[in-house]
Amino acid sequence: MDSHGSFDVFVQECPSREIMQRLGDKWTPLVLLALAGGPQRFSALRQRVGAVTPKVLTNTLRNLERDGLVQRTVYAQVPVRVDYELTDLGRGILEPMEILRLWSEEHVPKVLAARERFDARS
Repeated sequence: MDSHGSFDVFVQECPSREIMQRLGDKWTPLVLLALAGGPQRFSALRQRVGAVTPKVLTNTLRNLERDGLVQRTVYAQVPVRVDYELTDLGRGILEPMEILRLWSEEHVPKVLAARERFDARS
């Protein structure tokens, strides 16, 4: 944060930098996009995201809950049911995440071709 009270991700101590890093980690975008359709149980979310270990998904969900992007709801039934869903704040990040998803899917051929050219030079 600068002396005017604004935030800047390029300032190492700025909290906005940590948020940006969280949004760009390996699993956060996939979890947020997977929750776009509404509440999900842990096992359904893990299946939708794919290849994420239970421990890593648990940590990702805890971090997102701590940041106010995801809400965890426990239902007192047997067996206990736990749902995860986006908060209003979490739904607010969906549009930029969806843009990144679409860009990624659209540009796969170009990225793969660039990798091949790069690897051929190495």
